[in-house]
Amino acid sequence: MNFIKTAIEGVTIIEPKIFADERGYFFESYNEAEFIKNGITNRFVQDNQSKSCYGVIRGLHCQLGEHSQAKLVRVLKGKVLDVAVDIRKGSPTFGKYVSVELSDENQRQLFIPRHFLHGFAVLSEEAIFAYKCDNLYCKESEFGIRYDDEEIGVDWGIPQDKIITSEKDRLANKLKDIADE
Repeated sequence: MNFIKTAIEGVTIIEPKIFADERGYFFESYNEAEFIKNGITNRFVQDNQSKSCYGVIRGLHCQLGEHSQAKLVRVLKGKVLDVAVDIRKGSPTFGKYVSVELSDENQRQLFIPRHFLHGFAVLSEEAIFAYKCDNLYCKESEFGIRYDDEEIGVDWGIPQDKIITSEKDRLANKLKDIADE
């Protein structure tokens, strides 16, 4: 596996070594020893999966406080633009984001530390998205920032008239509304 540091401390792109032949392919998507060797020591306790169509934007979401979650995300089918936004108070990159294209072709994964917002936009006709979390979901700790918050300024790669999102995401907070944890 190749662990690629990004412009924001802690956010890491993981590229697997893919072994392909006439039968198809094989790769390790997770190897605890390799992750630890590369500074990712989180113990994952929950796996989630979603299916979405073109134009869907899910996010920007996180869990606050003691229920904060680190995530290891990847695409099983299709292509997405995946986004991690730093909301660590006092961080020199607060409000900045990393975006990376994840697909069933490139098999890349993105590790997102705790205290980051996460979201993705579906760029293919359909996408199946899977992720591991290092803490269990807690509804009372849910938090979100609008996907179109102008202070963050994510270009999701979807024309405005093609965006599909939930009411909850359309009514989410703005970055400026984040209170101290």
